[in-house]
Amino acid sequence: MRYWNSSEHGKASPKKPQWVDELQQKQPLNDMDTVVLAINSASAAQKYFERHDSFKQSSANIPIISMFCTFMWHILAMSLASLSTLFYIFIQFFHSFLNFESQSWVYSASAKAFSNTWINFRIRSCQILYWPIFLQDNDLRSQTSVECAEKVALHKHSLWSSLVVDILLGDLIGLALLFHAESVCSWVSNIASNLTNELLRSGSVWLMGVPAGFKLNIELAEVLGMISLNTIQIWSTLWIFVGSLFIYFIKGLAILAILFGVTIPAALVIDMIVIVTLHVSTLHWLISILYSQQLHALAALWRIFRGRKWNPLRQRLDSFDYTVKQHVVGSLLFTPLLLLLPTTSVFYIFFSIMNTAISLSCMFIEVIISVIHATPYIKIALRLIKPRRFPLGIWFEIIACHNNSSHSPWSAYIDRNSLPVDEAPRKEDIDRTVSSVLISILHSNYLSIGQMVLPHYRKAFSGVSRSYIATSVFGLLSGNKVASTLGATLPSTMPWLCIPYNEYWCLCRNSVLACMVDCNYYRCHDSRPPSFGLT
Repeated sequence: MRYWNSSEHGKASPKKPQWVDELQQKQPLNDMDTVVLAINSASAAQKYFERHDSFKQSSANIPIISMFCTFMWHILAMSLASLSTLFYIFIQFFHSFLNFESQSWVYSASAKAFSNTWINFRIRSCQILYWPIFLQDNDLRSQTSVECAEKVALHKHSLWSSLVVDILLGDLIGLALLFHAESVCSWVSNIASNLTNELLRSGSVWLMGVPAGFKLNIELAEVLGMISLNTIQIWSTLWIFVGSLFIYFIKGLAILAILFGVTIPAALVIDMIVIVTLHVSTLHWLISILYSQQLHALAALWRIFRGRKWNPLRQRLDSFDYTVKQHVVGSLLFTPLLLLLPTTSVFYIFFSIMNTAISLSCMFIEVIISVIHATPYIKIALRLIKPRRFPLGIWFEIIACHNNSSHSPWSAYIDRNSLPVDEAPRKEDIDRTVSSVLISILHSNYLSIGQMVLPHYRKAFSGVSRSYIATSVFGLLSGNKVASTLGATLPSTMPWLCIPYNEYWCLCRNSVLACMVDCNYYRCHDSRPPSFGLT
């Protein structure tokens, strides 16, 4: 072909430039990504129009079974729309009440005390309000692009799947709590009394004596111990009167789990643990202030002996000449503070352990809430049903290897005369090339469930790092404030939706009926012979 082209060009009178010959010698490179994207976009657009045409074609001759299924689908749509509208009315009434009372001090105090509950309630309210909007497919642009359609579909289905799983877990836990409310109430009361009597009271009395053989300052230990015992007694007396209402709290928690899912009651449990253990956190806060100030005073007095002074502007230690009076006063203050440090440290360690245990229990519940929100349930279901939707890579499986050195059919494709003399391969190279023929099959690897779920969990717990742990440890050792929450990332809330009740009911009904069109399309599409295309 190359010599023939050169002879044909030679007959022409004008001689072509050299860059034209070089351009003709280059092999054209096909942009496969553009080709695959065009084919997939055309296929997606064709599926979109077929989805709406299939419903019209199937309605021309509907059998009795299809008519019954359509009727039942309409009943389901009306039922879901009515149930969602009841939730919508309740949520709107509660939101209006909170807006009306937003200026009062009661609202401000309750918002701070029940901050976790309010955040999760806002997330669940937005999910209930926006589920019919996400369920509809009204974006033509997303349907004509495979990548956009895949992202929109996964986001849409992840919303309602998270909502359904959360409500199902809430129904299971709520029904269990509702039927065993009395036993749960007695069990929690026994645990609270044992913690108060066996740990707090006994621990405070133990620290007032000689704990583990350490000789403490008796006067300071008695003062700190009496303050702790009086605070524990006052708080226990207050909760004796509230304990009679605890059974109603358990039943309300169960009803809340049945109606709104398990995340809102779990957040309410976190807030209630913080409120119930307020005396422990208060004692820990007071003793931590005493402990940290004592450490800072000892560090400052030690710098006096060394002749150093802290420079807050340059953030460094500078040399300084102290007077004799300052050295005398520093030595007089340093000795008693150093001797009182073991007594303060023992009480601080005890209440730090108690407060850390309470914070860890709250963090554990917070992790459960974040895992429920962050788990991609629809991706896990699709991975179990259709693993081809989550490819990871390709590999070749070698089936056989044939050795045909002389009579190989591949030798027909190598023509030495079709190549120039300087580019023609030698006979030894051709024999080496055609001597081995490999037969292999192309396979594809798929993402595992762990590889698919791990990025979502990393995003949810992105705030937890080594610096967070190091800061917490340093805060415990130095007596500074330590964060009691992990700060996990929760789903973002959307603007509040406020439309008339009848429009919301119609919106919910139309969203469910739109799914019927998709089901009819896929049923008709599955009955056709399979077609092959690029994916």
